[in-house]
Amino acid sequence: MNVTEAVTSRRSIRAFQDKPVVRAVLRAILESAQRSPSGGNTQPWNAVMLTGEPLAALFAKVAEVVPLGRAAMAPEYHVYPPELEGAYETRRQGIGEAMYAALDIPRDNRQARLAWFARNFQGFGAPVLMLVHTPKYMGPPQWSDMGMWLQTVMLLLREAGLDSCAQEAWAVYSKQIRECVDIPDDHIFFCGMAIGWGDREHAVNTFPVARAPLDEVVRWEGF
Repeated sequence: MNVTEAVTSRRSIRAFQDKPVVRAVLRAILESAQRSPSGGNTQPWNAVMLTGEPLAALFAKVAEVVPLGRAAMAPEYHVYPPELEGAYETRRQGIGEAMYAALDIPRDNRQARLAWFARNFQGFGAPVLMLVHTPKYMGPPQWSDMGMWLQTVMLLLREAGLDSCAQEAWAVYSKQIRECVDIPDDHIFFCGMAIGWGDREHAVNTFPVARAPLDEVVRWEGF
């Protein structure tokens, strides 16, 4: 698989097969991902890889508070800017509606939508969950570095035939994560990433994911 094939075949997978992932494969991928670029070679990413009993314990801990709704949520940063508007908000809402349409869950079926949302915190059935964190003093450039590292990991996973779903949703339960996983107090929890073998036939993994036209986001000067 070349880079273009990895990029075009990668998508956020929200249904995984019940099939384990070998640690040696993940280690090789993460070793290669260490070549990701970062400003000043700071390499600000830190991660914990969970599977088996530790992962089940985290799922159980979060399942206790999911029914409490927003009252139990305490993200350490804004997952989306409160002022998000225009095309950015339209795109955010559009992907959600496209997903629920693929699942045949109408807008007025709030219970079914909440039940699907709760699957975020079961890793969509993935056997591995990566939890990413960084020192609190790191700024936007270092968060950008983490994004480049995460993209590198996701593309290398595709090369190995694996799939992933980067999940900022986990940020809302950082308190429960810290109760189960040793994340330093002076670090901020960023996101999770579900990793496994995607069920590529599932409706949630087959609907078209729209992208903005290139000329909407890129200007050309001097060409």
